[in-house]
Amino acid sequence: MSRIIAIANQKGGVGKTTTAINLSSCLASFGKKVLSVDLDPQGNMSSGLGVDKDDVEYSVYDLIIGNAEIEKCICENVIENVDVLPSNINLSAAEIELIGVDNKEYIIKNEVDRVRDNYDYIIIDCPPALSMLTINAMTTADSVLVPIQCEYYALEGLSQLIHTIELVQERLNPSLTIEGVVFTMYDARTNLSLQVVENVKDNLEQTIYKTIIPRNIRLAEAPSYGMPINLYDPRSAGAESYMLLAEEVIHKGEED
Repeated sequence: MSRIIAIANQKGGVGKTTTAINLSSCLASFGKKVLSVDLDPQGNMSSGLGVDKDDVEYSVYDLIIGNAEIEKCICENVIENVDVLPSNINLSAAEIELIGVDNKEYIIKNEVDRVRDNYDYIIIDCPPALSMLTINAMTTADSVLVPIQCEYYALEGLSQLIHTIELVQERLNPSLTIEGVVFTMYDARTNLSLQVVENVKDNLEQTIYKTIIPRNIRLAEAPSYGMPINLYDPRSAGAESYMLLAEEVIHKGEED
């Protein structure tokens, strides 16, 4: 049975898409079959995995408006063991298209359920907003993984996100859980990073992954080459961290 993990935080710039790209690729390097679903109109997850988002025949937008079924929209084996359901700027119109549509919260879920058994993991990159696209991700997912940047305002907005997850649990997807929190952009040279980690641990009753993703120049460079970090520079600190995170995610699934 596959696991569907939505990667969400309504704050932008927290390493959400970086985590979606690299977790997908690192899970695949452990021999897991992965579908990466890009629900962000910016399409950065698609391009970060090597898909030319503006040249795809069908995208997740076509899926939402009923223009194409999921099988037509998936780009297969973009890298070994990773298929991508791509997104581009067209998706920004989806919110308007969905006004008045019945069961609009379940459009992605109903399509993903058709191919779910083909994969070990389905990783969904959410937009940096609590929109109908994010709600669709949460009705589809089994769990939500929350990247938190190691900076002063890290906890701001987190309670809002947790509240949203709880509302989705109550009303739309009772089996949704919080997968856990992963710290990103950790800078060992600053006391602030350490303080943020301690602060979140003290204030948050959530699973916190042991792996902490460092600030790493190679991680920042990799997307411009359309490559995940474990292919771009497998020896970098960023690649090592995401491989460790993938291992943790796999083990957590086995324990559950």
